[in-house]
Formats: sequence, C-alpha cells, structure tokens
Amino acid sequence: MSTPERLIEATRELLWDRGYVGTSPKAIQRQSGAGQGSMYHHFTGKPDLALAAIRRTADELRASAEASFSSEGTAYERIRGYLLRQRDVLRGCPVGRLTMDPDVIAGDALRAPVTETIDWLRGELARIVQEGLDAGEFSAHLVPEEIAATVVATVQGGYVLARASGSPAAFDAGVRGLLALLAPRTA
Repeated sequence: MSTPERLIEATRELLWDRGYVGTSPKAIQRQSGAGQGSMYHHFTGKPDLALAAIRRTADELRASAEASFSSEGTAYERIRGYLLRQRDVLRGCPVGRLTMDPDVIAGDALRAPVTETIDWLRGELARIVQEGLDAGEFSAHLVPEEIAATVVATVQGGYVLARASGSPAAFDAGVRGLLALLAPRTA
C-alpha cells in the first residue's frame, strides 16, 4: 500500500474510533507508519487528510448501500437487504458518527461529504419506496421521503442504542420493527 493510502486508511480508522479532535497528526503517523515529512508531502495538513478519509468512507458506504439497492427483488426485499446487511453495529456508522463531531459539522468542507452521503442515501431509499408504491407493494398512504428518513433514523438510532447497551440486540429489534411496519400488503 502506498504512503498516501496508508495515511488515508489510518485517518479513517482514527476518525471512526476517536473523532476529529482525537485524531492527531502524531497518531495518524504512528498508525500509518509514515513520517511527518511524508504526511505533509502528500497532504497540506490534518484537514486535507481528514477530508480525503471522510470522502473514502462516504464512497465505501455508498457502494455498500448501492449493492443492496441494485440487487434483484422487490422494493421491500431491497430495503430489507440494506437493513440486514453485515455491519459492525457496536462501532456505529463511520459516516453517521461524524455528524456528532462538532469539528466536522462546523466546517463546510468536512461536512459536505457527510451531508451528501446522507442525502444520497435518503434519495435512493425514497426512490425504492416509490417503486414499491408504483407496484402496489406498499400501502398507498406511505410518503417515500418520510419512509426514507425513517429507515435512516432507524439505522442511525439503532447504532446509538447498540453502543449504549453494548449489544447489537437493540439495533436488531429496531430493524425487525421497521421491517414489520413496511411488510408488503397481502391480498
């Protein structure tokens, strides 16, 4: 792995575990095995490196979600696939956790990939719900944008509950409850 890649990957892990303030240049250098000169040769500073790491994390989240969304099946099955996909529930969402980091949210540059990713996720979920409505799969009173927000809130809130309890059980219960509410209508 190249030095810039090692720096980005180390920063991603540290941001997920410690947040922006807790991710010092020394910690990045230590975790990546790169020296200070290498870090500043490839990146202008911690904000530049953090932005590259956040963008990479956001891109990976999108790719993972897109795999669920583009799979074969009904709208419900694709949403179910997204909700039940493999996750490190007790670590939380690497993008969602950044919304709780005041240093990330305070600046437009670091906040942008976080906001863009959450907006994209909600948009894709709303599109899938609309497909389900058009196919007669869901109750006609559902509003796609509201259901999309509910799915994202269930996942993000489930992470919080799981971390607080030290168990994925709360996350799993939230997902099961949402899936029960979304279950397709039967004739």
